Amino acid sequence: MYRKRTNGILVAILAFAIVFTFTSCEKLRVSKLKANYHFSKANNLFREGMYRKAITEYENALKSDPNLIQAYRFLGESYKSLFKPGVETAINKELETKALDALKKAHEIEPNNKEIIYSLGDMYDKIRNFDEAEKLYLRILELEPQNMSNYYVVAEFYKRYAGEKPDSAQKAESMYLKRIEADPENPQGYAYVANYYENLPASADNIDQSMLNFDKAALFTSKRIGLQPDNAEAWLAMGINRWSKAFRFQNLTKEQRLAAARESQKAIEKARDLDPNYPEPYSWLSVLYKSVLSKLEPDKEARYNAEADRYIEKFQDLRKRAAERKKLEDELKKSG
Repeated sequence: MYRKRTNGILVAILAFAIVFTFTSCEKLRVSKLKANYHFSKANNLFREGMYRKAITEYENALKSDPNLIQAYRFLGESYKSLFKPGVETAINKELETKALDALKKAHEIEPNNKEIIYSLGDMYDKIRNFDEAEKLYLRILELEPQNMSNYYVVAEFYKRYAGEKPDSAQKAESMYLKRIEADPENPQGYAYVANYYENLPASADNIDQSMLNFDKAALFTSKRIGLQPDNAEAWLAMGINRWSKAFRFQNLTKEQRLAAARESQKAIEKARDLDPNYPEPYSWLSVLYKSVLSKLEPDKEARYNAEADRYIEKFQDLRKRAAERKKLEDELKKSG
């Protein structure tokens, strides 16, 4: 009798456990479905730039599934998209706080996720919190030391603070050079570091240093050309660099400026000859002739200006043809 009653209690407990487990699983399944529904809806709104509505849907998704990491990330990105750097208002401060809270929560859950680290670092960068942003950008390098694009991300970060933080310019330079050391046969590395030197802020107090930066850029562009001797864009980059030296640095002697201008002419003409349908070399030849050569050799000004006019006509013609080709290609894609 006792055994029968005990068996009955066990059956009842087992039945209750099955019902409870089924109910819990069902609730969990429903929560997941609701979370995914709101998350998907939020993503569509985010892609359309409707960030305020996206925020509501991301928050609804997190109510159903508090562990949905990407919802925290894109919730933070939504707030970040509404945030306006440098604007000191209560509303903007609230957007800053909520963006940081969501991104920090995503980072807390998944501390080694590169995309989340970058998102949080970018937010700190927007509010000019150099120290926190630097930690996160360097963390990306630690996680993916073989990913060359990471060096550019960190270099560009340091470059933005070159006029504010001590050693930032040197740190940026170091990142570009490390990229080259890691993959010396990749011409893109030389292109990036050349662009870096050319775009360093000009110093009125130290013209020699500014000119030295252009010469450094020319050196790396030359190395790029060594790897890509038939690349018209690389030759054009060299031509523009030498034009900049001849045009910008009026303290040089006439002979020095003319030598730089001739180097520019030679490089741009090489770009033109490598790709006769490349419009930009013709435009830059026109600029070179009118802005530098006609001024340095005034006895030839009329000829230089006439040549410049012919080059700009050629440039415009090639640009027009390129636009027509693109239009035709787009129409063919649509019809296909």
